[in-house]
Amino acid sequence: MGYRKFKADHLFAGTGLQDANNILITDENGIVENIVEEKDAGDDIETFEGIISPGFINCHCHLELSHMKNVIESGTGLIDFLIKVVSLRGALKEEMEAAIQNADNEMFEGGIVAVGDISNTTDSLQTKVKSKIIYRNFIEVLGFSEENAKNALEPYVIVYKDFCAAGLEKNTSIVPHAPYTISRTMFGLINDLSKHKIISIHNQETLAEDELYQTKTGDFFRLYHHLNINTDFFQPYKTSSLQSYLPLLDKPKQILLIHNTFTTQADIEFAHRQSAINNQKLFWCLCANANLYIENKLPPVELFRKNNCSIVLGTDSYSSNWSLNILDEMKTIQKNFPSLKAAELLQWSTINGAKALGFDDVFGSFEKGKKPGVVLINNIYNNKLTEHSAAKRIL
Repeated sequence: MGYRKFKADHLFAGTGLQDANNILITDENGIVENIVEEKDAGDDIETFEGIISPGFINCHCHLELSHMKNVIESGTGLIDFLIKVVSLRGALKEEMEAAIQNADNEMFEGGIVAVGDISNTTDSLQTKVKSKIIYRNFIEVLGFSEENAKNALEPYVIVYKDFCAAGLEKNTSIVPHAPYTISRTMFGLINDLSKHKIISIHNQETLAEDELYQTKTGDFFRLYHHLNINTDFFQPYKTSSLQSYLPLLDKPKQILLIHNTFTTQADIEFAHRQSAINNQKLFWCLCANANLYIENKLPPVELFRKNNCSIVLGTDSYSSNWSLNILDEMKTIQKNFPSLKAAELLQWSTINGAKALGFDDVFGSFEKGKKPGVVLINNIYNNKLTEHSAAKRIL
């Protein structure tokens, strides 16, 4: 069996940057054999400029919305964005299939090896079955009304069964969309279906979410009126949305909290206490470009760092982003939080993401026996990403 040997200015193996003296050795199929000093590596070393990294993990995407690229203008705010998604997401089947396939290819070529993907339908199923990317499939439920919650859940259970029948049961779970689209009864039904599973939920993407849960006021009532949803039953919890719903999700083993744009110190402290009570792992997924696209606001990155939160990255969908590129997410965060070093951003986008999706036995780091992919990132300056940095898959 042949081997490939990779040398660059720096090697990121999963934590920290190693210097050019460290050589990554894989077999011809990309399975990691070892990291050795250059003097022990022998001949035929492939040399590159930049950082060599494991493949990226995109912890949040909506592949089935790929046909909506450039359909919704940026800066609408979340409520108007959601109204437009509902109104404009329909398309010809052939158009949707082509867009999904193109998006999958784009992510693969951009160095992404695994994706946490939201599915409301089976539109992305055939692409996923054939893809070179591994997907964690989140079958996303919407059901805000307390009436007939079981009936409202049934179509999503059918989608889940279709994914299972395609051989994807191990990597598929039923999840809530967001606090503002899930009733207390529906939270209970999803919780029961999520025992020992990995789930995700959109969290605190707009101030209106907390207004709804604290005082039953705010802009979401425009959305409910547009969708003809009766909200008479809803009673405010008088706490933030996160502090209201998290106790209702005590059975999953891991929860990805997505966006977190308006999460506070009190919310983080509550979440840490609650996860300890439930013996759960929480991951805080940042989708910086989508937050800028929709609300022109970034999540409180330094707050999550200060509290030692497990941070991961996602792209969201083409309905709310200019690309499905994890390096673009890192560059945006680097630009707005310049104290960050490339090594920390890479940890969020590799090993942290792999742990969040339950794929760290294969992806996320250069450890013997893993097959994490090999990505080259160029145009690094002073151990930081620059606006000219680009990523290219080399294995």
